[in-house]
Amino acid sequence: MDASRRRTLGALAGLALVGSVRAREAMHTRAIPASGERLPVVGVGTWQTFDVGGDAAARAALQEVLRTFFAGGGRVVDSSPMYGSSESVAGRLAAELGVKAKLFVATKVWTSGREAGIRQMDDSMRKLRVEHLDLMQVHNLVDVQTHLATLRDWKKTGRVRYLGVTHYHSGAHADLEKIIRPGDVDFVQVNYSLAEPEADRRLLAAAADSRTAVIVNRPFAEGAMFRRVRDRPLPEWAREVGCASWAQYFLKWILAHPAVTCAIPGTRNPKHVADNLGAAKGLLPDEEMRRRMASYFDSL
Repeated sequence: MDASRRRTLGALAGLALVGSVRAREAMHTRAIPASGERLPVVGVGTWQTFDVGGDAAARAALQEVLRTFFAGGGRVVDSSPMYGSSESVAGRLAAELGVKAKLFVATKVWTSGREAGIRQMDDSMRKLRVEHLDLMQVHNLVDVQTHLATLRDWKKTGRVRYLGVTHYHSGAHADLEKIIRPGDVDFVQVNYSLAEPEADRRLLAAAADSRTAVIVNRPFAEGAMFRRVRDRPLPEWAREVGCASWAQYFLKWILAHPAVTCAIPGTRNPKHVADNLGAAKGLLPDEEMRRRMASYFDSL
């Protein structure tokens, strides 16, 4: 754990009264434009973090992560066959905790060819222990039109509720925009953060125009943002919008964008999950505050 985040979490532990009040606050939700269904704005990603295979101790820690996440109001869990054993681990833990039916489960197809895609998606659903999936996304646009055709058929028959496309790099934003512009893709998943703000140039506006839900991956730029603020105190003015940690500072900046539906930070630490969920409660920054937050981060 980064030293700055360790100190922040230690300080948070001492704010028992504030914590108890915030715990009673409702988590912000956003509507999926295609249906109006509302999702909590902070989910959990499983890349690297849930890829623990048969490691019983690591699985036990992740069970506490998922328990804390669900108890705190989280629902969206995102995975992929690219993430090693993450789908199997997530499916097993959700079943053991008895929360499987209450989660919004998303995964991806990451292969070429129609039949290979069908086999992989069937396998993912088996690993996740679901017969019908909330969201299936084409991972990194691999053979995207082939898989979208399959998913449109699956959506009609009820095998999936929503379909989407993803990428993790700004170089693919133009391609993502072309795909979502017609308005028949339910979700786009994209990297967006104070360290990687490029999606705000065109893609987020395109998502809003086409009524496409937005899931944000890499909200902490794989931890690089915490390293950047290491040993730096959270600015006092950030508390005006309820930021009690750098994680909440980073997430609230993202969540305040009206086109964003949900952000999916990943972690193996239950304390970090609780901290992340705190960003989904209370005030969110207005545009003036977002500009101040971005300017301060850029100055570091």
